[in-house]
Formats: sequence, C-alpha cells, structure tokens
Amino acid sequence: MDNPVKDFFMQLSENKMLNSAAKRWGFVFGANRVVAGVTIEETMETIKKLNESGISCTVDHLGEFVYEKSEAIKAKNQILQVIKAINENQVDAHISLKPSQLGLDIDYDFCLGNIEEIVSQADKYNIFINIDMESYRHLQLSYDLLDTLSKNHNNVGTVIQAYFFRAEEDLKKHQDFRLRIVKGAYKEAPEVAFLDQEKIDQNFIDLIELHLLNGKFTSIGTHDHHIINHVKEFVRKNHISKNKFEFQMLYGFRSDLLYSLREEGYACCSYVPFGEDWYGYFMRRLAERPQNINLLVKQVFTKKTNTMIGLGIAAITFAALLIKKRK
Repeated sequence: MDNPVKDFFMQLSENKMLNSAAKRWGFVFGANRVVAGVTIEETMETIKKLNESGISCTVDHLGEFVYEKSEAIKAKNQILQVIKAINENQVDAHISLKPSQLGLDIDYDFCLGNIEEIVSQADKYNIFINIDMESYRHLQLSYDLLDTLSKNHNNVGTVIQAYFFRAEEDLKKHQDFRLRIVKGAYKEAPEVAFLDQEKIDQNFIDLIELHLLNGKFTSIGTHDHHIINHVKEFVRKNHISKNKFEFQMLYGFRSDLLYSLREEGYACCSYVPFGEDWYGYFMRRLAERPQNINLLVKQVFTKKTNTMIGLGIAAITFAALLIKKRK
C-alpha cells in the first residue's frame, strides 16, 4: 500500500467526529467481520466457538479518546465484567487492555490504580492480563506500569512492537515476561521507528527468535505466512517446544491459516475485540498492511456491498472535513 493511502486510513482512525458517528451508524463498515460483537454476551459466544476449534482468545474491550475519569472508570468496570464472564463461562481466554483507555492520558497514578484493580481481580481467577502497547508517546509510561504491577503480580505481560528502534532493548529487559511480538500498527516518526517494511520485517524475525531462545512464553502476532513458515522452521531446527509459543491473529483475518496451524499442533490464539468503540481499531487494521485491505475485499466487500458504501461514506466525509479545514 502506498504511504498516502496508509496515512489516509490512519487519519481516519484518529478522527473523533467519525469515531462518534460510527457508534451511531453501527457496523455499516463491515466491522462485524473483524469485531466479535458489541456486548459481553455476544463476545462470549464468539469465544466459545473459537475454543471449540482449539483456539484460545485474548479479549480487547475497544476504546478510543478517553480523557475523562468517568469514561476510564466505565471502561475499567466493563473489563472487570469481562473477567467475571470468562470465569463464569470457563472459556479459554485472557485480557488485552490499553492504558490510554484506562486513564493514561489523564493521570498516571489514576491509570495505575485502575489497572491494578483489573490485574488483582484477574489474578484471583488465574487470568492473564496483557498490557497492549500504543503509540510512542505512551511507550515508556506503559513499561513503567508493567514494571510496577509485576512487583506484586505475575499474571501480567506486554507487547513488543518491532518497528521501534528500542524494541530489542525493551525485549531483553522484559525477557522473563510473557510477550506478544508484533510489527506495529501506529504511524510513528522516523526518529523513533523504522519506516521501511523490509527493516521492520527483519527486526520482527530477530525479536521472535531472540525471545524464543531466551525468553518466557512468546505470542507471535502476524498474518504473514512467510514469517510463520520461517518460525516453524526455526523452532524445528532449534528444538523449541510448541508449548513455549503461540501464533496469534486478529479475529476475522486469515482464519483459514489459523485453523490450519492449529491442526498442525501449534498453539493458536485469536485477538478478539468487542464493544461499541470499534471505529479506530477497524481503521488501523485497514492502514496496517496491504494484506488486510486485500483480506477484507475477499471476505467482506464481495459479500456485503453496503460495506463498500460504508467505506465510501467514511472517505467522502473525511475528505469533506479536510476541505472544510483548508477553507
């Protein structure tokens, strides 16, 4: 995908007006193909179906633009309800959460208190909490949260984004944690991150290999079959147990590949997002890689013409906003 197109979708993901409108429009964009549901009940049903096929899940309660304490507390309470539902339904799932949704852009200590409550509740049920990484401006603060929480809890881990220059250093510092390694989904400055896709891919592979050899459990977050094949060969040559890692994919993307890997005996996990605040997540998935656009064309657009109309509405609306701003 050309960078201008990627930039376009990233700008769409960050547009508060469209984010608010998307909540009213519902899943007109075809987001129901990549978002598990709006309610916890719907999400539990999705997880049960995935579990039946041997796929574990990590659950993300979607949220964007949280700058009020009341919104962060509401998000915290929703995640606590998800933890309760996971325990009551006895499903194979854990939690992924974003610090910004829980108040990181409001106050660090306030955010820490919210996540501490979540981690403590999850610890009672032996449920793992993964602290997702966001844009660079949140990066160090998110590691600070992890380091503080891990002093009293061992059910927390985080994400390493391969496009950051500091990724190897961060991975080595946290090699005793369960880590998800990904390429990275945000638009970052050239001063802090690789912009060249080949360099990102190579660093991604290097980080995976490093953690597989020296770290704790590794979640490999990718839909890239070239990298997946590389990992399969690497673990074979290095006699790495299949119990030390899993392949993790976004819900709704490359399901055929995920099920195929599970049939081969590999541990597999689906990243299951849910909630009304799905818009920013959906747009970042479109921006992230050309393959995601192609997959949606195959899986969604050809089946639901209103999806293309929905994206057209988003594009036209965004263009109108730009024109209005320039005027």
